[in-house]
Amino acid sequence: MSLFDRRALLRTGASLGAAAVVPAGLATPAGAAETLTLYNGQHAEPATAVVQAFMNATGVQVAIRKGGSAQLANQILEEGAASPADVFFSEETAPVAMLAARKLLAPVDPATLAALPPQYAARDGSWVGITARCRVVAYDMRQIAPGELPASVLDFATPAWKGRVAYVPTSGEFQSQALAIDKLRGRDAAIAWLKGLKDNGRVYNGNVAAVQAVQRGEIATALVNSYYWFSVADEIGEENMRCQLHYLGHKDPGALVTLSAAGALASSRKPELAQRFLAFMTGEAGQQAIVDAVAEYPVRPGVVSPYKLKPIGELDPPDVAPDDVSDGAAALALQREAGLA
Repeated sequence: MSLFDRRALLRTGASLGAAAVVPAGLATPAGAAETLTLYNGQHAEPATAVVQAFMNATGVQVAIRKGGSAQLANQILEEGAASPADVFFSEETAPVAMLAARKLLAPVDPATLAALPPQYAARDGSWVGITARCRVVAYDMRQIAPGELPASVLDFATPAWKGRVAYVPTSGEFQSQALAIDKLRGRDAAIAWLKGLKDNGRVYNGNVAAVQAVQRGEIATALVNSYYWFSVADEIGEENMRCQLHYLGHKDPGALVTLSAAGALASSRKPELAQRFLAFMTGEAGQQAIVDAVAEYPVRPGVVSPYKLKPIGELDPPDVAPDDVSDGAAALALQREAGLA
């Protein structure tokens, strides 16, 4: 089931999970005894890290409600003006863009937007990128030599790679990649790529599972985001990784850079605090806390990841804007036409 499928709507109660107030661990200054409610669909580690850093810096408490990004976005849609959420942090851009299209997000403070490169925010300023991530090919170096890898991600959707390529059709970034192909090569090319993967590839239910399958030698390659490789390497040690990363570059859709993103709810009863949190997330301290916790790229210039990431300036991604790959409904339509949804 797609991350953007309306069927992913959370039921209230146990499906959503109770909001948990994370203690600040320090005395709250007078006048700052407020609680911000964050709906978090991003990975737990970066969200927890930036929340703790924000609380330590401000004394404000943060209540985190956890769930899948699409699930939380649909929950906000159902809640409407009654939503308790102040800020929504999404693993992908599509759920945030869906809320923006329905006028459920407040414009991001211009000062926050001005501090970041323009490619890291929505064109209309309705949401802002928090981290960047790159699409890559994970490959088993015992089965594949780097010179044997195709020049384009489109080449993996061919009989030459039958049974040798893993993909995760429910991944938001995979769906964004299909939209990038649509944007750059046309709808027919995107449909042909999806159909080719359906005929020749092997479906996995998650990106970590796909990387682990390559690591085990179960399959030769996988189309994933780079940070999932680092997640597996953190567990077993980089020196033990037979799975390696191939960066396609050359503005190929296989080198797509996507974003995690956040927005302030238009219905927030604490709009200034919500904007303050967005500013912190994209500020130096917030960005450092996030990239220390996950192998994703900071969006703020000058912040350095402790992970051995390929420099973002060397990725040579395709020329598509976040808005071009954030239409969840369009992604679903492509997958349905190709028989993947």
